[in-house]
Amino acid sequence: MRKTSNIAAGIAATALVISGAGIALGSATAAADTTLSGCVQQQHVDYNPGISSVWITHTYDKSINVTSAAAGTLVTYKVVVGTTSIGNPYINSITDYPPPGFDKPVKAVVTAYHFGQGEQPAEVTPEPNNGGWSVNSTGWFVNSGNPVTAEFTYKVPASITDGQQVMSGGISVGGTVGSGSDQPNMSVCFTGRGANPGEALLGSLDQGGLGSSQNQLSSTGSVTDTITNVIRRLIGS
Repeated sequence: MRKTSNIAAGIAATALVISGAGIALGSATAAADTTLSGCVQQQHVDYNPGISSVWITHTYDKSINVTSAAAGTLVTYKVVVGTTSIGNPYINSITDYPPPGFDKPVKAVVTAYHFGQGEQPAEVTPEPNNGGWSVNSTGWFVNSGNPVTAEFTYKVPASITDGQQVMSGGISVGGTVGSGSDQPNMSVCFTGRGANPGEALLGSLDQGGLGSSQNQLSSTGSVTDTITNVIRRLIGS
């Protein structure tokens, strides 16, 4: 009976989201159109290691997948390490430094080149590293056509408020001679916002024990995703 009543309550709540779909979609559109003053969503660095690797240039990129996000939603920071030169470095660690107050990533995925298979993604376990979170390997191969990409997904903490600019730290890369570098100034930023109706619903489900903090909506706040996730969670509860 409890499961049946939970499903009924969840579907009723979902109906409210459907009726407010115009509001939710309006929020998402407004967020996409927002221009942030002094708050960038991507950074790029060309790095020349100097005398140890003459004529070699490595590239580092860090970006965030949204311009704005509400507390309780998920944001993903992407770090891409590549080279524009003839060198073929092996990268063995990539560390991301999220904004203060962020907990351990709920997910980390590395996309790297594998001989005979090309670029392949794989979920990995992030490890704490000097205030950040790192992904590690015996060595990811990199050449001018095949960078290595690490994506770190975090849940936005409850302390983030509407209108707050949330600045991350930079990155750190370890690897063969010349490819390792600390880049503390590669900060990217998003702006905090209030939850839209779909996100508020899923937050309520989590508080009632019906959701999962690791499967929250992405910060786009899609109404369709909300409805689908609600039904899946309730049926599986």
